[in-house]
Amino acid sequence: MKLIHLSDLHLGKRVYGFSMVEDQEYILKQILSIVKEEAADGVMIAGDIYDKAIPSAEAVQMFDRFLTGLAGLEVPVFAVSGNHDSAERIAFGAQLMSSRNVYLSPVYDGTVRSISLEDTYGQVSIYLLPFLKPAVVRHALEQDRELLESEQKPMNLSGEAQGAKKVKAEDNGQRTAGEKASETASETAQNMPETEKNGIETEKVSSETEECASGTNADKIESYQDALAAAVQRISLDPSGRNVLIAHQFVAGASRCESEDVQVGGLDQIDVHLFDDFDYVALGHIHSPQHVTREEVRYCGTPLKYSFSEIGQKKSVTVVELEQKGEVKIREVPLTPLRDMCEIRGTYLEVTARSFYQDRNTEDYIHMILTDEEEIPAGLQKLRLIYPNLMHLEYDNRRTHENREISGTDPLEQKSELELFEDFYELQNNQAMSDQQREFVQKLIIRLQERM
Repeated sequence: MKLIHLSDLHLGKRVYGFSMVEDQEYILKQILSIVKEEAADGVMIAGDIYDKAIPSAEAVQMFDRFLTGLAGLEVPVFAVSGNHDSAERIAFGAQLMSSRNVYLSPVYDGTVRSISLEDTYGQVSIYLLPFLKPAVVRHALEQDRELLESEQKPMNLSGEAQGAKKVKAEDNGQRTAGEKASETASETAQNMPETEKNGIETEKVSSETEECASGTNADKIESYQDALAAAVQRISLDPSGRNVLIAHQFVAGASRCESEDVQVGGLDQIDVHLFDDFDYVALGHIHSPQHVTREEVRYCGTPLKYSFSEIGQKKSVTVVELEQKGEVKIREVPLTPLRDMCEIRGTYLEVTARSFYQDRNTEDYIHMILTDEEEIPAGLQKLRLIYPNLMHLEYDNRRTHENREISGTDPLEQKSELELFEDFYELQNNQAMSDQQREFVQKLIIRLQERM
C-alpha cells in the first residue's frame, strides 16, 4: 500500500507581509501531479491545514480545490487538525465528506477515529489523532466519567437514571463518546465484522477498557505527555496488523526552525516511545523533514519554506509503502517552488550590479544582508526595484557587531518558564523557592499554557 504523507500546508499564510497563496496554489497542483504519477492509495495530511483558526476565504477555497482534485483521482484523504487549525471547523462536514473518501478527524471526545484499507497483504488501519492539549483530553475523560456514572445510577419510574444529566442528541449524526464506547464494546463482544463500502471499510471507534473509558484518570492529566499517553492508550489496535497513526505533536528529539510555534521550556514535548506499536507515524508540526529515533516516526516537513532558517532545506513529499507487517519503505519526492527563499550578502553596489543579478531569479523571496558601514537611504525601496520580493533587509557591519555584544545572564530561550520565575522570585525575596512553591508554579504554568 502506497501512502503520501503531507503536513503543515499553512494555507493562507503570510511571511513578512507577503501572501503565499499563489505559491501554495502552485505547489498543491504539483502535489496532485505527484499523487497521480505515484498511483497513491491514499494521502495523509498531518495537521496545520490552515495558518489560522479562522482561515481566509481564499485559503478555504484553495483547500476545497485540492480535495476536489484528490477526489477526482479517487484517492482517499486522511486529515487531522493541527494547533493552527480550529478542530471544530476542520471536522465540519466530516460525515458527508466520508462518502467521497475524505476522512477528517472529529473534535476529540475520548475516542480516535480509524479507517481501514485493504491490499494484497491484508488490512491497514489508519488512526486520526488531532492536535491535543492536556485540557482537551482531561475534559473528554471527565465527560466519559459523567456518562458512565449516570448509566450506573438506579433507574426511576420513567426509565431515567436518578440525578442523571439529560444528554441532548446531536443533530449532526455524530454519537457521544459514551455511546461510541458502548457500541464498540458490544460489536467486539459479538465479533461483528466491519462492512465495506467503495473498497474502504467503514470507520471504527477505538476505546480501551471500561475503566479507561470512564475517565477516572482525568484529574492526573497535567502535561502534554500525560494527555498523549492517555489518548494513545485508549486506542484498541491489533498489534499483529499494520497500524498507521496520523498526529500533530512535538516529539522530543526533533529539530525545530523559526517558522514554528515554540513553548518555552519544552512543555509541549512528548516521548517518541508512545508510538512504538505503530508501523508508521505520520507527524506534523515540525517544518523540517526528519525522523525521530526510528525511520517510521517521521515529520515530512512543509511543502514550502516559511522562514529563512529553512533556506538550506529541500522540500518534498514523503512516499510511504507498507508491505507485509514490519516492512516499510520510505522515500522523498522533491518539490520545486514557484519562488525559492534565498539569502544575498554584499555591499549595496555589489548586489545592484547587473552582472551580479542577471543570472539570478530576482523574483525569489530574499533575505538581504548589506555589509556597507553606512545605511543606504531608502535602501529597501531601492532594492525592491530589482528584487520585488525582498522580504527582509539587515546590515552586518561594525556597528551591528557592537550592538550584538551582550554579556551577563544566560539567554532567556535557554531557560524554562519555571526557571525564569525562580530567578524572579529569588530577586524579589532574597531566597529560593521551596519545593512546594515550585510544584505549585509548575502546575500553574501548564494550566496557563493550555489557554494560550
